[in-house]
Amino acid sequence: MDIFQSIVLGVIEGFTEFLPVSSTAHLVLATHIMGLESTEFVKSFVITIQFGAILSVLVLYWKRFLLDPESLKRVLAAFVPTAALGFILYKAVKGFLMDNQTVIVWSLLLGGLFLIVFELLHREKESAHEDISTIPYPVCISIGLFQALAMVPGVSRSAATIIGGLLLGLKRTTIVEFSFLLAVPTMLAASVLDMAKSAPSFEAAQFGVLAAGFAVSFVTALLSIKFLISYTQKHTFIPFGVYRIAAALLFLSFFI
Repeated sequence: MDIFQSIVLGVIEGFTEFLPVSSTAHLVLATHIMGLESTEFVKSFVITIQFGAILSVLVLYWKRFLLDPESLKRVLAAFVPTAALGFILYKAVKGFLMDNQTVIVWSLLLGGLFLIVFELLHREKESAHEDISTIPYPVCISIGLFQALAMVPGVSRSAATIIGGLLLGLKRTTIVEFSFLLAVPTMLAASVLDMAKSAPSFEAAQFGVLAAGFAVSFVTALLSIKFLISYTQKHTFIPFGVYRIAAALLFLSFFI
């Protein structure tokens, strides 16, 4: 992988990380289109570059983390089940699922169908919960379990978390913001775990490639977050479901 490819992947990651379209699926499929071999570095790049996008959340929501302990405690409660399952299943996910383009494409396709059906059936109640700092802890833990579904590439961490929160009675804007916050410990843990296991085998030049993608994903993710906040105030996620289906069918037709 060279610097240009790293920048392209950084743009893809930044724009897709917080949208319900699966950034991991886009990154894995993009590396395939680019003809990049699925080496340990490329797999690690796909995982760790996501924290570049996550840093944008810290920039935009630093007050939540430093000045709102009740919200922070609920984010950490939701993180626990994802952390436990992620640690247990790390080898299976990186060793098998990250290389399985069939699983990724079908997850993208079926996830799109589910997203459309869910949005057509879901009706937000007036009594839906809207304050992150008072979400019941059992609900937070359940959201974390929904997020854990995204360990399957193509599912989408954002989609799983948001749909889970809507099913559990949260307002759309509330669960979208909670999803942003929950991404921070989740991707930090995933990045640290992967780097601890893989970084010793990297060549010196590869760290520069990773840094370039990291920086680009950070900048583009800032734009993506602001877009999604504005979008969710008036729209459903049906267009994202349609996009997922179209992208999956395109890849099935031409690349698998």
